[in-house]
Amino acid sequence: MSKRRVGRAVAVAVAVVAAVTTPVVAHAAPAAPSVADRLRDDFNGDGYQDLAVAAPRGTVDGKARAGYVAVVYGSAKGLDLAHKQIVSQNTPGIPGVAETDDDYGSDLSAGDLDGDGYADLVVGSPGEDVGEVLSAGTLAVLWGGKQGLSGGTAVATGTEEDRVDAETPALGDFNGDGRLDLATGNRLLYGPFDRTAGAAKSRNLAIEPAYFTDDVAAGDVDHDGITDLVALIHDRSDDDMHDPDYKHRRAVFLRGTPEGLSAPAPVNDPDGTRMRGGESLGVGDVDKDGYADLVIGRPNDGYGEVDLDDPLLKGGQIAVVHGSADGPDTSRTAIITQDSPGVPGSSEWADTFGGGISVGDVNADGYADVSTGSASEDLGEVYAAGQVTVLRGGRSGLTGDGSYSMSQNTGNVPGEAERNDFFGADTKLLDVNGDGRAELFAGATGENRDGGVWAFPNPVNTPTATGSVSFGAGTLGTVKNGSSLGAGFTR
Repeated sequence: MSKRRVGRAVAVAVAVVAAVTTPVVAHAAPAAPSVADRLRDDFNGDGYQDLAVAAPRGTVDGKARAGYVAVVYGSAKGLDLAHKQIVSQNTPGIPGVAETDDDYGSDLSAGDLDGDGYADLVVGSPGEDVGEVLSAGTLAVLWGGKQGLSGGTAVATGTEEDRVDAETPALGDFNGDGRLDLATGNRLLYGPFDRTAGAAKSRNLAIEPAYFTDDVAAGDVDHDGITDLVALIHDRSDDDMHDPDYKHRRAVFLRGTPEGLSAPAPVNDPDGTRMRGGESLGVGDVDKDGYADLVIGRPNDGYGEVDLDDPLLKGGQIAVVHGSADGPDTSRTAIITQDSPGVPGSSEWADTFGGGISVGDVNADGYADVSTGSASEDLGEVYAAGQVTVLRGGRSGLTGDGSYSMSQNTGNVPGEAERNDFFGADTKLLDVNGDGRAELFAGATGENRDGGVWAFPNPVNTPTATGSVSFGAGTLGTVKNGSSLGAGFTR
């Protein structure tokens, strides 16, 4: 993978659904997590969240780039590498057949879709051919249960006229009926989901027909108790990935209502002009005021070849747009770069800071924290080795105070920083030991030209390199052949 292409490849985000019922004033305590939140990512219902990670370019039974998903289960001691499973379209009970260039697992989302108390896994396959329709795309739900994931149901299948946007699944209760729904860049599937029939009903979701969807994320931005949807999009007519604003990157907001999602509304700056979009998105309450905030990653900076209208884009940036009763409030937007006070490192061309956004609480203080990758970060003379950074939420929102970064050059981190490792291609904050504090996970799609995953324990209030572990094809028992393991975690 070239350094220039990593921007789109590392985009991933986390969908955080806040279950609250009445508006509150600023800095009020948030409501307790909903059942959907507590079940998220716990596929076997043992009370510990489980790690699902994509290898969309993995070889399956001789089929190159067919793709697979690895699941490593959580436990009281953290990630249990002895308790794992590999799922592909050749796994018994899983819809489809592994074929070359299916890209199975290109994006993942987790939540209890059938209401049985176990989290389920949504898996996208954008390269899936359907009959004679090339790359029609499919979405499938893999069902959780006492023994973990088993079996699955195809819930969306593309056609020539209506391909499935399989790279942007997000879960939320978009009509407030207490059941999870599934949204992508071009369709909305309403729950409850049935293991035979799939979604209760579905409809097209025209976020913007003339635009390409870069990322979506769900959360209760306006704090009315119904999940909203946010999408980052760009103009289909100009697909120059080198340009950080190609054509008209922007964000749109779809409000959740009892009738479902509203029509997309542009997220504009206070002067009414279009707010710049981005490539990676997360949603969470970073200032604990009860309103979910937009965390927009903008890793693309033109790589020094495009004149920037915003110098702060050099090296990438994160924009935090705070939620309000009226939706995203751009008057309170905060910008964070590697040159911001307290943030490790410095802004350099093509660092891709702001990629792989994940939102979670690493110290159980009620403020959402954020992890991000700088997958193309050069470490000394080592080109595109990559690193990850954790930023802390607080009363003032997301800032550089207390932030820290880690790479394969950090003491006690397994491995060694090497050219084109792309460490931090995606990140994930997830509580796999059930102590209420999220641990940090990082993917490195270029590690040993196949990919790998790093897990950082959180013994007190901060993920640490001490005791960190990594795993790749050798641990998983998969074929080492450019799988891009670590390209994505659940959103």
